[in-house]
Amino acid sequence: MKIVVDLNRCQAYAQCAFLAPQVFELHGEEALLYTPQAPEHQRDQVQRAAAACPVQAILVEEEGGPDVR
Repeated sequence: MKIVVDLNRCQAYAQCAFLAPQVFELHGEEALLYTPQAPEHQRDQVQRAAAACPVQAILVEEEGGPDVR
């Protein structure tokens, strides 16, 4: 599964890092690092993280196209 984060929209609330710490990591107070190709076994955590983002900056794409925003 492919993950895309709109870093211009991201406000570093860190909900994603709390819900999927193996995929999202906050460095300092503002720099979000993430794994753009997450393993399939982390699907539930990544989808919860995307849904919890207050500014909807996370897009999760399946192989056929966009799935979760």
